[in-house]
Amino acid sequence: MPVITYRQALRDTLRAEMHRDENVFLMGEEIGVFEGSYKITEGLLKEFGERRVRDTPIAEEGFVGAAVGAAMLGLRPVVEIMTINFSLLALDQIVNHAAKIYGMFGGQNSVPMVIRTPGGGGQQLGATHSQNVELYYAFVPGLKVVAPSTPADAAALLRAAIRDDDPVLFLENLGLYNTKGEVPDEEVVGEIGRAAVVREGTDITLVGYSRMAMIATQVADRLAEEGISVEVVDLRSLRPLDRETIVNSVKKTGCAVVAEDDWLTYGIGAEIAASIQEGAFDYLDAPVRRVAMAEVPLPYAKPLENAALPSAESVTTVIYETLRAVGRRVG
Repeated sequence: MPVITYRQALRDTLRAEMHRDENVFLMGEEIGVFEGSYKITEGLLKEFGERRVRDTPIAEEGFVGAAVGAAMLGLRPVVEIMTINFSLLALDQIVNHAAKIYGMFGGQNSVPMVIRTPGGGGQQLGATHSQNVELYYAFVPGLKVVAPSTPADAAALLRAAIRDDDPVLFLENLGLYNTKGEVPDEEVVGEIGRAAVVREGTDITLVGYSRMAMIATQVADRLAEEGISVEVVDLRSLRPLDRETIVNSVKKTGCAVVAEDDWLTYGIGAEIAASIQEGAFDYLDAPVRRVAMAEVPLPYAKPLENAALPSAESVTTVIYETLRAVGRRVG
């Protein structure tokens, strides 16, 4: 299998899906002539032309609304919002229209659209450009929300999202774009709503998604050298959420830590912790622990930004604390 970047996996998949289905088209700010702020759409305007790669004004509510209308009429728009922070300007179109039209019209109209958008801190972009606000969308029935962590899953889930008849928010962390991984040559269509056990373990379950799933795998590899067996669950999908895979893993290990690239209070991790408590309470040997970023607007200064974000070190510390609570000598 070829080894490519997360960025290249997205671009290759967009190109292949546009060749496969002429109803697939792209729209967003600076995705055409400039080839995208993160170069995901590099070369696509030249190949497909302005009809299918459409530069939009700086008006998120307007062009997301246009995409909703296009999807209702049978097209399959893939909208790029430059960062998830700017999606807040289109919140009404996403939450009150894209998510609700199928239900409000009794199934007569579907909205097969994808909104691709990166987020996350670590790039010194300041507090208003460094957020992960996926919770706003994972909360909403009618939307599907995916957050792949590897190039292979990025390709497979983007393919699935474009072919899905429901609106899908496709989350990309800025810190993942240059990461590399194997991607199958053959066409693989991912399953939205299915988590993956990316590393088997017996001592503790570590749950993450997007960048934190990558960090979780690194932590598990490091702790294996100390004789600690960490099972890593990559959520991949936030709505639908694969509670079964999470619960079954915790039943096996008896301990759980959840890592997320967001604020702790009311976060995705809280939902996962509740799901574990409901589904695996009798199997728990210690309370479920959570690791998240500091509850502050993310600082611009690099030392402060690093201190605020969750890291491999902070995840490792909480794993040690959890295992010590069950009598294990670690660290």
